[in-house]
Amino acid sequence: MKPMEGVRVVDLTTFLAAPTAARVLGEWGADVIKVEAPNGDPGRTQGAVFGMTYEDDENLGFDMSNMNKRFVTLNLKTPDGMEVMHRLLADADVFVTNIRTKSLVKMGLDYDSLKEKYPRLVFAHCLGYGENGPEKDTAGFDVTCYMARGGVFGTTVNKGDAPMIPTNGFGDFQVSMCLASGISAALFNRERTGRGDKISVSLHHAAVYMLSTGVVSAQYGNEYPKSRMTVVCPTNNVFRTKDEKWVALCAPQYDRDYNKVMTLIGRSDLVDNPDYCNCDHLNTIGKNAEIIAIMDEAIAKFTRAEILKIFKDNDLPCEACYEPKDMYEDEQVWANGIMTKLDCPSGKRNIATNPVKFQSLPEPDYKVTRAQGTDTASVMHELGYDDAAIEKYLAEGAVCGKKALQK
Repeated sequence: MKPMEGVRVVDLTTFLAAPTAARVLGEWGADVIKVEAPNGDPGRTQGAVFGMTYEDDENLGFDMSNMNKRFVTLNLKTPDGMEVMHRLLADADVFVTNIRTKSLVKMGLDYDSLKEKYPRLVFAHCLGYGENGPEKDTAGFDVTCYMARGGVFGTTVNKGDAPMIPTNGFGDFQVSMCLASGISAALFNRERTGRGDKISVSLHHAAVYMLSTGVVSAQYGNEYPKSRMTVVCPTNNVFRTKDEKWVALCAPQYDRDYNKVMTLIGRSDLVDNPDYCNCDHLNTIGKNAEIIAIMDEAIAKFTRAEILKIFKDNDLPCEACYEPKDMYEDEQVWANGIMTKLDCPSGKRNIATNPVKFQSLPEPDYKVTRAQGTDTASVMHELGYDDAAIEKYLAEGAVCGKKALQK
């Protein structure tokens, strides 16, 4: 039995973070019903932004967040469309949304409006900036709320350079797992109390939490952003190799590992060098840039494969700075099911899996997305509507059936 089997989730979400949380619940066995407005989730056309194919029969940009769901289209501006929505909620265990609070209030779908009607419902809300404060109703995406306001751009940049250009949804996918964990805890607690709860996760808060080390240490003078030429611990750094690739060395016990590193990179003449061998002293006299320049010059004489073997053979954590295409050939990725292959009209395509593995759960069935409204009629039948009522609601535009993607 899958962990979420028997759980019904109503998904009123768009774009990436919140719908991905529902995707994860679906992979764990939940029955996820995605509700879209008549014009559809704009995530269906984000393939144009991601630089990839987006069609009803091949849309991995939408699949990333919406696999393992059923698709219903409701016009929540009509009384009958809202009636169907409430029938869904009456039968649901979880309601996931990223609609801003002020809009939910207008529709009567906010937590305060729903908690008395559906006391066992777990209400999961993904927000940009949180429930309070001057930005609580401000529009936001992961680039603005997570990467920018959350400090990721300003902290992870090499000092003096432009902020990095992340892959789309970098923060969204991290937030999705936070939201899924909160939903799981709320469902567990409901078994003890008999009552649902409200869970909220904001992109802004999640980013600050992920940057905890920087946030805490900055108040002690360890300020960001940093230049790679002046980092406190030179053996925690990235280096360019002879073949114009990058590796990341992570040897945080500098005093212990300094001599080993110098020997391995061909600079045994610097073993026990009094200016360089002690981290506190090195920072006191400000010679970080000197030893990093020495390491740069030495490591640049090796290819990436050579320096990785040297460090790994000597139990020093070091990794290649992979690009996405490198991952397609990574034996470690496939050995651990970090990606899977989906059958698409254009051939087999790679997609990342969610990182939580259950010993009792085999590889999930990955059911790709379908056209919006594909399941409207069948879900309405389950809710007790007969054919005549469904036809009436379709005719008046309260609900919509299968609809081809509009570009």
